[in-house]
Amino acid sequence: MNPQLPTILGREIVSQSAYVIVEALDLQFSNGARRRFERIAPNGTNAAVLVVPMLDPDTVLLVREYACGMHRYELGLPKGQVPQGEDLLAGANRELMEETGYGARKLERLTAMTIAPAYIAHASEIVLAEELYPESREGDEPEALEVVPWSLRRLDELLGSGECSEARTIAALYMVKDRYRRL
Repeated sequence: MNPQLPTILGREIVSQSAYVIVEALDLQFSNGARRRFERIAPNGTNAAVLVVPMLDPDTVLLVREYACGMHRYELGLPKGQVPQGEDLLAGANRELMEETGYGARKLERLTAMTIAPAYIAHASEIVLAEELYPESREGDEPEALEVVPWSLRRLDELLGSGECSEARTIAALYMVKDRYRRL
């Protein structure tokens, strides 16, 4: 079943910064009910990418990076923005080089994932990177990132460590683990 989308009766930007736009939507649902919802709106200028860099069929490269939202360091996958005009896979490879010091000869878009679609209009493209080779580019990180090779067989240990809590990273790692198991 595909329900009819609510009609947007009005929009208002209630807050805006360099990175985030908070938008209020006045909606009317197909049953006549009206509600005002707020969301973090798309900024329309960038795509986001999350890269799963596989050093070999069992070893993924994670990065330890400061996570401002949680005010701690977190292990996760390389990620970043792909500006308009840059090819998605080229942007994924650039982010990979900036954050891990590796490039990939083989890149494949796997899927797109959202974080909290009820109130955040944001999706990340998940890209598998294989056939890695050493190549580094300067990025925009304020400090060097620690690159941590991790065995896919030890994902439960990673989650149990408390060092990796980002849902996109966790879902992408299990997706790739399952993909390699089927090969």
